[in-house]
Amino acid sequence: MVHILLIDDHPLVTDGIKTMLATQEGIVVSAAAKTAKEALSILEQSTFEIILLDLSLPDMDGLALCSEIRKSNQSSKIIALTSTNETGIITQFLQRGGNGYLLKNMERQELIEAIEQVQLGKIYLCKGANEKILEQYRNVEVATQQAPVLTRREKEILQLLNEGLTGPQIAKQLFLSPLTVETHRKNLMQKLNANNAQMLLKMARQQRLIE
Repeated sequence: MVHILLIDDHPLVTDGIKTMLATQEGIVVSAAAKTAKEALSILEQSTFEIILLDLSLPDMDGLALCSEIRKSNQSSKIIALTSTNETGIITQFLQRGGNGYLLKNMERQELIEAIEQVQLGKIYLCKGANEKILEQYRNVEVATQQAPVLTRREKEILQLLNEGLTGPQIAKQLFLSPLTVETHRKNLMQKLNANNAQMLLKMARQQRLIE
């Protein structure tokens, strides 16, 4: 039997989940808590295979509660229940030891599937959350592909240009000839597809090569 602790302060959500699972063989909501304090008190006395955790609780942030639970409980699988579908929240929850992420508009079958998957040791993300993670991955991949590879010297010169130094001033500071600095500057403009110093710095900021 899979015993569930449901942590949510909304009676409609609690009643809805209990109804969803009422006829599901082998799964039972054994306890429910409306606050983090109440949940931690229950967990001191009992163990559960699954913890369904609302990320918006009245007395503690759900992410913080996930971390708190993990300090003394490594065996329970924690599934987030939330209306928030943001990449930052999803990744933070997983980093804090979460095992699954569900939006509150889920269907019964998705809830059951999430429970079954995390029981098998897998990470379960609802479709919306999975799309957010994939979108972030694609954005990072594109940015990585687009970002030019700069040499150490080019990075130094780019940073000094960003600080407002002129070519001769950079040459003096780096003990280089003005011609060498100018060559590096032209290489930078070519790599970043810029035709003047202002555009060079703008492109460098967009690609996070400088702050």
